[in-house]
Amino acid sequence: MHSDVNSLFEALWQDYVEMTPSAAKVQKLLGKGEAIMNDHVAFRTFNIAKVNLDVLAEHLLVLGYKPCGDYKFEAKKLKAKHFEHPDSTQPKVFISELLVEEFSEEVQTIIKGLVEPIEVEATKAENFLYSGRHWSVDFSTYERLLEESEYAAWVAAFGYRANHFTVSINHLPGYDTIVEVNQALKDGDFVLNSAGGEIKGSKDVLLEQSSTMADKINLKFADKEVEIPSCFYEFALRYPKADGEIYTGFVAASADKIFESTNAK
Repeated sequence: MHSDVNSLFEALWQDYVEMTPSAAKVQKLLGKGEAIMNDHVAFRTFNIAKVNLDVLAEHLLVLGYKPCGDYKFEAKKLKAKHFEHPDSTQPKVFISELLVEEFSEEVQTIIKGLVEPIEVEATKAENFLYSGRHWSVDFSTYERLLEESEYAAWVAAFGYRANHFTVSINHLPGYDTIVEVNQALKDGDFVLNSAGGEIKGSKDVLLEQSSTMADKINLKFADKEVEIPSCFYEFALRYPKADGEIYTGFVAASADKIFESTNAK
């Protein structure tokens, strides 16, 4: 496990940019050469003991992160938690897990088969959160998972790595609103996720979010190489609570739509 929080996020970012070539372009466009502060980084997994949410969280807890909120996504059959670091300039982390037992027998069998060969040591290795896929999967299996869960198919294809990074609009010089950020992205020919509207959330729920649609990259499956959606970039603007402190949680209804940034269909 990483002993340094900065080296972990640096490694995650390098892997993420390989999967999401547009991310570097977004950074250039919005940051104008300045460093961009990350609001949060998100991970996906299955709720199978060997690789569940808690296993991923271990890599953060050793770096001082604390669990701060629990979320449930009924329709997508997911549970999630978010974690915060005592140093508020470090990104929050959002980890979700698929409730495998809520799917068809066939899909459960496929997912258990993927996780089976993973060595427990591998899940404790320093690079686990950006280690990618630990199994072989053919394209027809990916397509079968896609029929029941876009999320399951994404994890099967990409394994363990950041599903998205998130720009903190609160710390982005030159932008005051999420509308301005979205407009700059659209002017730069980036496609935004419009599920539930381009802006998810509102000032009333203390969080506004938007995201690009995932990049498409050529991915090698066991039997062939196919172009599929990879990762995306999110943008978040947070508002102060009644006590004046900036809200640091997440809004399930908004996150639900953000998940659709990787939709293949």
